[in-house]
Amino acid sequence: MVKGDDTDYWELKGGNAASGPINTYYAGPRASGWYPMNKEGAIILGIGGDNSNSAQGTWYEGVMTTGFPSDTTDASVQQDIVSAQYSTSGGKGQTFHA
Repeated sequence: MVKGDDTDYWELKGGNAASGPINTYYAGPRASGWYPMNKEGAIILGIGGDNSNSAQGTWYEGVMTTGFPSDTTDASVQQDIVSAQYSTSGGKGQTFHA
């Protein structure tokens, strides 16, 4: 999870989709030259590195929100992901359902 507010502050968080809490890996100011941010382009979720939907490898959950959610909200989202009980095995073409 990457989140930032309308100041020079941002956070990088992550967790195991199968178990455990969400962890904060960085919380602080943006790197020099990255504030204020100049956002251009788009965010694409759920495709392979070759711009297809058939790549093998790591799957990341994706969502875009507005605002700066609280740590309690972040923890709740992580709990929801863990409760979905995603499989840790599978292969090309296999679909996982929560």
